[in-house]
Amino acid sequence: MNQKFSRELRRRQTPAEIKLWGALRKRSLGGHRFVRQVLIGSYIVDFLCREKAFIIEVDGDTHSSDEEVAYDARRSKYLEAVGFQVHRIDNVDVYKHLNDALDGILAKLDGRPSLYQPKAPLSPSDSSPSKLRERDE
Repeated sequence: MNQKFSRELRRRQTPAEIKLWGALRKRSLGGHRFVRQVLIGSYIVDFLCREKAFIIEVDGDTHSSDEEVAYDARRSKYLEAVGFQVHRIDNVDVYKHLNDALDGILAKLDGRPSLYQPKAPLSPSDSSPSKLRERDE
């Protein structure tokens, strides 16, 4: 993987990543600066706050099989071993509980305990934007 691939991923963000990026960009979250789709070792992380060595990964449909969960665990273990804190957020939280999720992220960035607990995820097929809209109606 290289910087060219990282740039391509920035152009092809998922809807959940686009929504979260809107809340993180331009130091919008507590003055913390985030960048997106950053190469660290052989991995590209979704969002990175370099000043705090804090990574946010957005998990959607492609993070539900046993193989994908095992890959994510290996990836997180590597990133933590090289000095980063990894925070995973589910698509459901981005679409339905964004303000709560942002409060939880900000608490972690500021070293405070977080009252926010991620919501119980839907089944992978229920986390698409259209399914989430159906549940809200």
